[in-house]
Amino acid sequence: MRTVDLAFGDALRAHLSTNLGRHDRLGFDLGERRHAAVAVVVVDSDADVHGADDQRVDPALLADIPGAEDLALTGSVAGTAGGPAVLLTRRASRMRAHAGQWALPGGRLDAGETPVDAARRELQEELALDLPESAVLGVLDDYPTRSGYVITPVVLWGGADPAMEPQPDEVASVHRIAFRELCRPDSPRFVTIPESERPVVQLRIGGDLLHAPTGAVLLQFRRVAIEGVHERVAGYEQPVFAWR
Repeated sequence: MRTVDLAFGDALRAHLSTNLGRHDRLGFDLGERRHAAVAVVVVDSDADVHGADDQRVDPALLADIPGAEDLALTGSVAGTAGGPAVLLTRRASRMRAHAGQWALPGGRLDAGETPVDAARRELQEELALDLPESAVLGVLDDYPTRSGYVITPVVLWGGADPAMEPQPDEVASVHRIAFRELCRPDSPRFVTIPESERPVVQLRIGGDLLHAPTGAVLLQFRRVAIEGVHERVAGYEQPVFAWR
């Protein structure tokens, strides 16, 4: 049985937890950077119930994507639910930074917090989703961003259909992206930009492309947790519009 065909349940949870437990995590010293955490939340999904994406996408956001001129992107993730999935949010248009962009729930660590504490707190603040520490399956590699953060991704078991209430000041919409979509054979893509020698990573999700840091985190989740293989992602570049 292929991993992406595993049904949501105890066997899948054990599979993800085992793979994450084997992962030799790469951390980064903060230096002058700030520490943040994001939550990769594993849930179940139904293609009919969770497959919609009714948000209107600003064409300017799509026009800034490098190397995508021939892809006919729509900016929509409609039709990407069905089976085990992860939560993905679209940031509210009123946000000061990265408005309207795809993101994982998360934010800066408060004084005295661990990454696990911060990821759980941000889930509660953004989605009113309260998960216990026992829901943590593992932690992926740190990702240092161009905007001065070191992001620690925390993987959590969210349950089949957790109740959520997105905070409209931060979250425009929340979506369930199926494992099968994360594991598409035409993804990831890598493109070059003149501003950097590092390759820009792009995950094809529905009619859009996810970029680092979110795209890098979800790519490593795919490789390590789902597929059980080793891949570092800190060397994958962000597009210039995400440097700010």
